[in-house]
Amino acid sequence: MNYAANVYPFRQDSTFLYYFGLDRPGLVGVIDDEDVIYGDDISLDDLVWTGPVEPLAEQAARVGVRRVRPLRELSVSNALTLPGYRPEHTLQGKPSIDLIRAVVAMRSIKDAAEIAEIEKAVNVTNTMQLAAINGARSWMTEAKVAGMLQAIAIGEGGNLAFPTILTTNGQILHNHYGPYPLAQGRMVLCDCGAEGPSHYSGDLTRTFPVDPQFTSIQRDVYQIVLDAHLAAVSVLKPGIPYKDVHLLACKRLFLGLQALGLTRGDADSAVAAGAHALFFQCGLGHMLGLDTHDMENLGEAYVGYTETLRKSTQFGLKSLRLGRPLEAGFVITVEPGLYFIPELIESWAAQGLHKEYINYDKVRMFAGFGGIRIEEDFLITPDGARLLGEPLPKTILEIEALRAG
Repeated sequence: MNYAANVYPFRQDSTFLYYFGLDRPGLVGVIDDEDVIYGDDISLDDLVWTGPVEPLAEQAARVGVRRVRPLRELSVSNALTLPGYRPEHTLQGKPSIDLIRAVVAMRSIKDAAEIAEIEKAVNVTNTMQLAAINGARSWMTEAKVAGMLQAIAIGEGGNLAFPTILTTNGQILHNHYGPYPLAQGRMVLCDCGAEGPSHYSGDLTRTFPVDPQFTSIQRDVYQIVLDAHLAAVSVLKPGIPYKDVHLLACKRLFLGLQALGLTRGDADSAVAAGAHALFFQCGLGHMLGLDTHDMENLGEAYVGYTETLRKSTQFGLKSLRLGRPLEAGFVITVEPGLYFIPELIESWAAQGLHKEYINYDKVRMFAGFGGIRIEEDFLITPDGARLLGEPLPKTILEIEALRAG
């Protein structure tokens, strides 16, 4: 893997794919009076290792670009460019805010062809999730199950959209798999996504017990998350700020924990103060498309917010990637969760943070619980929202039936 002549995994820049559609390295696209692609064909020395590669001019002609120039002729001194986010995106220039806003405006609204590609990726992701729920056993390691899922993604002609999150330590928000056995009495949080040949992706999360059934307390906490998820989905429609949907889910989570004795007081006041963030430290969802966090490199201030709606600095709420009003054509995720982080619990308890809303004696009993997340992908339609992909089981009875099988 360290040999320079070997082929390394390559992922084309998403905005380049959106406008030019060519999936090969070493290219720069320029949009001007006439579109131009700058790049070089392979040499004869390269050909003996790679085999024949279609000439760049022929590839460009297929996507409607008639002008191809060698890279040595490229000059970006007066060009408006976009910020890159991977190390191989080495083009230097001055990122243009106007260009960023124009690209975000176009890429945010998905057309029928894009939605079809996303839905294909979601259905492959469904297959991955079912393989995890059906196939995970206590004698397996997290890595073993994650490997099963990547095999499905590759076998369907694509690959992973992002490194699989598969862990019995679900309280760690982006905890990837490791060589750890699936211990009985724990839950597995599986957050995975397939990226199809077109590079559009799916992103789904399910949480299930290592054992055939949830324990009593696991059932209670899982149902709280599911209720918050369903409440958020029920209000999705054009015009509603996604920040409001997020806050609704936060309130439902707080009320559910109140029924278990972990929280107390007025839910609206508690959420406004940020007390819920002890249990829900992240945002409810994000845009989905050519990137799992769609257009992340262009900046959340431009993708998820507006000139009048700015990101919060409050703990928890500041991690909400999407706050702006929803529009028909948006594709978004909805992914509430509850995460019991021992270090965070002890830190807040020591400071007495939000003690009027949090029963720390009760909360400490959950320090080894882990975390639960439920995530699905939705298209915002002119009059509401539509689930993308075939429905994937998510109720307690459905999950337990799959585990029993």
